[in-house]
Amino acid sequence: MAEKPSTPSQANPYGRVDEEVAISDERRRNRKKCFVYVLAFIVLQTCVFLIFGLTIMKVRSPKFRAIFLAPPLWSATFNTFEVATLNTNSSFSIKMIAELGVKNPNFGKYKYQNSTIEFYYLDMYKVGEAVVPRASAESRSTRKFEVTVDLSSTNVPSEVISGQFRSRPIIPLTSQSTVRGKVEIMKLMKKNKSSNMNCTMDINISSKNIENLTCR
Repeated sequence: MAEKPSTPSQANPYGRVDEEVAISDERRRNRKKCFVYVLAFIVLQTCVFLIFGLTIMKVRSPKFRAIFLAPPLWSATFNTFEVATLNTNSSFSIKMIAELGVKNPNFGKYKYQNSTIEFYYLDMYKVGEAVVPRASAESRSTRKFEVTVDLSSTNVPSEVISGQFRSRPIIPLTSQSTVRGKVEIMKLMKKNKSSNMNCTMDINISSKNIENLTCR
């Protein structure tokens, strides 16, 4: 009698088990890969949001400064320059046009309101003021503009000016101002920010230049 041929399962009873184990291992490997991909995506997204928050969404204070021709000279011109250097009755009347700038370091527009700059002689006597008109500085740019100020010694005792002229032929001035406004980033966030400008300078009455300008 001829022998009955054996079936594959009879030849290897563990073949089906090995196949199921292989499939299970493959599924485990796929799950691990999926987990790694998801974890990498989460880390990447966290890094992106962190960089986004530390750069684009971080709001910095703008800077309000005088514009320099070449240090230490301020970009300013004089339409009127009348100075009397008498021993007992010194005075001055000066119309100055100066160039200023609002530097916006943010990734969003900075809109600021009207403001004024006050000028003082020897940090004591107010001798003039200038108007800073409302405007805006674009993202990461500097808005430049000119202001006109009439400097007059009306409120300064003439003997004080005469004493200064005898010491050195200059007009020592200080100026101070605060610009207030809002930084708007991607129309998602608005934050109030202000910038102060405090400067000291000397007007040389011989050369008609501004010297020794420092701002903070």
